Amino acid sequence: MLLRRCAILMLEPREKLKFELGLIAAGSTGLSHVVEWTAIAPHVGERTVDDDEVLVLGALSPTQWLDREALATRYCAGTIDALLEKQLLVGEGTEADARDRTLRETYWSSLPAVMHYATRWNGVDTEAAERLFVETTRGTLLERLGAAPDAVRERTPPAARMKLPPTARTPLDGILDARVTCRNFDDGVELPLASFAAVLYRAYGARAVQDYAPGVQLLKKAAPSAGGLHATEAYVLARRVEGLDPGLYHYHPVNHALEPIRPLARAEAGDLARRLVATQSYFAGAHALVVPVARFRRTFWKYRNHAKAYRALVLDVGHLSQTMYLAATELGLGAFITAAVNEIDIEQAFGLDPLEEGPLAVTGLGVRGPECNEVEFDPLNAVWPRS
Repeated sequence: MLLRRCAILMLEPREKLKFELGLIAAGSTGLSHVVEWTAIAPHVGERTVDDDEVLVLGALSPTQWLDREALATRYCAGTIDALLEKQLLVGEGTEADARDRTLRETYWSSLPAVMHYATRWNGVDTEAAERLFVETTRGTLLERLGAAPDAVRERTPPAARMKLPPTARTPLDGILDARVTCRNFDDGVELPLASFAAVLYRAYGARAVQDYAPGVQLLKKAAPSAGGLHATEAYVLARRVEGLDPGLYHYHPVNHALEPIRPLARAEAGDLARRLVATQSYFAGAHALVVPVARFRRTFWKYRNHAKAYRALVLDVGHLSQTMYLAATELGLGAFITAAVNEIDIEQAFGLDPLEEGPLAVTGLGVRGPECNEVEFDPLNAVWPRS
């Protein structure tokens, strides 16, 4: 069998606390500090490795195929077998090789790839974590964290600042003032289909398609995107949208159409919404969740193994979410975005291969509720006038 090291790999020494009864008898707390090596590889996740395995991983090439029998004469055969089982060494033609090749052919840069895959959540419950924090932490959050850094960096004394001319208000200013993250959705009504369609189109819809070169099409959308590639697409969890059965959909930006993926019972859609936004109930109540999913291969096709390519995808999500906010606000709807999401649950729900496509956030929209039961940051009282 021919072997090589996996394409992308990071080794991290992690310190852990280990409890040992024998240490108590010796007069200590019973806790010892142990350092273990953790291998982080996007195609398989995390694996604990020992010192011998670290030496082998550091010596082998990720591009050159080597014969297993020849390797066994240079290194311990048991170490080679352990790394094969952990899929940090891949055998040619194996399933691990296929996953590793997918990662290679998507043209990930190594450090962004490790960061992306190592920070994905699965089944995280943020409300439970908040309750545990309150139960186990003395004092308030502010007392624990201390004062925040200044809201604004000041580089000169006030007298040295150059005043700019005032800005005349336009209708856009009213929309910007009313752009308030919504935490109060009205679950008793449906989101009109026309409004839902308008917001989707204005954020994600293609206004033009251009054949830039043979085999290369570029899209013109309302928001910018690196290289005009627009690799971030919208996946929808519809809960209460007029004329739409609850379920999962993919938005086709050129045809301005929804592609059904899987129908859901209404209760099932609600449960899934909570799971996708890590149980943030005020966001799970949105009438529709819109998940911006990056097609990594689309952007990395041009920006191959590029250190800035992943950052460009993160920028895409910011542009798209703000466009969606403004489109929803103009129609009197509420919208939100959150990065506290269970990416792995999203990938499984929509059938995404995480080496090629992945969610970077969750957004949502819907009809605002009549009362502000959950706190919203609206210092201008543009949405919730003072009584």
